[in-house]
Amino acid sequence: MEFRKITSNHNPAIKRLCRLRERRTREREQLTILEGYRELTRGFEYGLVIVECYFCPEMFLGKNEYPLLSRLTEHGVKVVEVTPELLRKMAYRDRPEGLIALARTKSHTISELPNYVDGLYLVAEAVEKPGNLGSMLRSADAAGVDGLIVCDKRTDIYNPNTIRASTGALFSVPIAETSAPDAVEWLHKNRIKIVAATPHAKLLYTDTDMQRGVAIVVGAEQYGLSSFWLENAGIKVRIPMLGKIDSLNVTTAATILLYEAARQRGWERRTSAKLYRKG
Repeated sequence: MEFRKITSNHNPAIKRLCRLRERRTREREQLTILEGYRELTRGFEYGLVIVECYFCPEMFLGKNEYPLLSRLTEHGVKVVEVTPELLRKMAYRDRPEGLIALARTKSHTISELPNYVDGLYLVAEAVEKPGNLGSMLRSADAAGVDGLIVCDKRTDIYNPNTIRASTGALFSVPIAETSAPDAVEWLHKNRIKIVAATPHAKLLYTDTDMQRGVAIVVGAEQYGLSSFWLENAGIKVRIPMLGKIDSLNVTTAATILLYEAARQRGWERRTSAKLYRKG
């Protein structure tokens, strides 16, 4: 299969993609960047609309790239070959894998979040680092979380570094972006108890029941949870710290708490047994 090829760094399409490194441009155009075989494959499989794809065969890591390009072409995606120099110019990564694409972003409202009886949710308040948010998504997917609620966001979920750190979990985990008051209202309405992680709590995280509907709340990297969440949490738990450091990375803390909830619920992901609550 032959593809059109771009060799000039003055090409408008190349310049447009490079501008999407800026958050304001991504939000205005409602587009984001996917980079690498795994991100493109997972985004495509989970229904993300891919608009354009650029590739450089000299950088491919295996033999699966051309079948993916054929599938994209069959679905109407504009596929263009570029030189190694151009792909490096467009890429976020230090070592590009030869694939980069533009995809349409989605809105993620709290009303669209799946509402399961005894669901397991993660709430991330004011997380600033895209890598941390992406890693939390990865842990949420691994623990079988029913939804991630991002409150008072400090970074956009479609930041290419968020997508990269999530290894594609951004596309598999249901997400809602909302304010803290609206998140609390949704959780209370659906009888989801709020568990706040704070080093000042007396209760160990292993000593609380997380088998029923629960939302685990973690806070910003530097300051932790706000007083609003601490006041609205029905349960406050701590993760014991035996060394000199008094806090964990927010992603590490979220992962520990999620896996404890998963352990209590049984490791099998009883997807077929979940009961969806309407309304």
